[in-house]
This record gives sequence, structure tokens and C-alpha cells, in this order.
Amino acid sequence: MSEKYKETAEIIKQEKIGTGIYSMWLQTQKIAKAARPGQFISVYSKDGSRLLPRPISICEVNAENGRLRIVYRVAGKGTEEFSRYEQGDTLEILGPLGNGFPLERMEEGKKAFLIGGGIGIPPMVQLSRELKGEKQIVLGYRDELFLTEDLKRSGTVFIATEDGSCGTRGNVLDAIREHALTADVIYACGPTPMLRALKAWAEENQIECWLSMEEKMACGIGACLACVCRSKEVDEHSQVKNKRVCKEGPVFLSTEIEV
Repeated sequence: MSEKYKETAEIIKQEKIGTGIYSMWLQTQKIAKAARPGQFISVYSKDGSRLLPRPISICEVNAENGRLRIVYRVAGKGTEEFSRYEQGDTLEILGPLGNGFPLERMEEGKKAFLIGGGIGIPPMVQLSRELKGEKQIVLGYRDELFLTEDLKRSGTVFIATEDGSCGTRGNVLDAIREHALTADVIYACGPTPMLRALKAWAEENQIECWLSMEEKMACGIGACLACVCRSKEVDEHSQVKNKRVCKEGPVFLSTEIEV
């Protein structure tokens, strides 16, 4: 895990890219240069009544210029506050946090699935840029698409929509089956039902599978145990079969956790 920093970041650009979905570029001093695909930042509210930061996945980084991008959905008062900020405003952020995706698992000649569902799609952007080898990017949406053009620059994109408005009608596994896709390694982020189905499918087909868990967080640094998931092994910190999503995760090998 990389060293974490707390900074006052300036908003370089913010735009609405979907219904309730915003893209924000932030200027940082150290965080962007230290960030790895799959990590996240904690973003602090300026409202004193909201003590806890909001964890948001890192979508993209420009390490050379010290900039990072987050793409988030307005889900409550905190993210609604963030959506009102404009270029030149500042935010307190902490990061990079958590463990990212293991890029080294893609040995020469291997093929990977990069699978994102809903607001789990943003982390796939930087992952697709840094991951070597053949990449098949499978994206699951309810209806409205976002970030597809960003991802098409890095690999072949397959789309599934619940309403059938674009691509395969159904979910990401339906798209994989429809196109008879195969891979040696899976990297995925999305809602729990999607991750649970991918875990079962990967283990049934003996495919190495890395899942980025989405859990509500409080401290974001592993102290409060508010974001644990069930694990196969006893955690040294809590002495029970739990792992902290913010600390040991958010990325886990599928065989090490219960979804």
C-alpha cells in the first residue's frame, strides 16, 4: 500500500456526465503521483455537521501533472454538496487509500476481463490504461451509458443494459456468454449482486478473479471496523473472520472472501 496524504485539492474541472453522475478533476500535490488503479480517496465536506468523509474511487490519474479524476453518483447530502462545486473551488482529500488491483497478475500472453457495473465502472478507466496484455472490457448499466468512450481507447468494450437499450439485454455475465468471451484473469468492481455472481462463475470456471468491494465506510483507514466483509481466514486486527474493505481491500482475491 502506498503512503497516504491529506491535501487541499483545487477543482480543475467538473461536469455532469449522466443523470446524477459527475466527473471531477482535482489538482493535487502528492496523491495523484502515488495513486494506483483500484485505490480511492476520502473527500471531506465543508459542512461541519458532516464529520465523516465520503470514499470515492479514483477514476483516472495524470501523475505527471499531479491531477486525478473522480467520477461519482450523487447519493446523499455529501455528494450533492460536491456536485455544486466549480472550477477554482477546493476540497480536503485524503489518499490514496486501500489496496489496488494487482497488475502483475497479467503475465505475457494472458487475457483479462475488466468488468464494471454502475458506479463501479470508473476504476476501470485507469486500470485499462495501466494493465498490460489483451483486455476485454465488459460494462453493465441499468440504462444510461457513461465513460464508454474513455474505455474504448484501451480495449474492446462489451455493454450490457438491464433494459436492453444498448448491447446485451441483461447483466455482464449475459454479455460474456452472448459473445463467448474467455479470459485468464478477472478484475471487477460493482454492486454486490454482480460481484457475488462473478465470484461463483469464476470459481466454477477456475478463473483467477479480483473483486473490488463496495461498502459504506467511516474512517477510511482501517480503525473503526465499519466496512468489514466476511473472509475465509481470521483477521489479525479483529481476531474474527473479517477483512476491512478500506484497509485490506477494497480489492480482494475472490476465493479469500465471502460476498
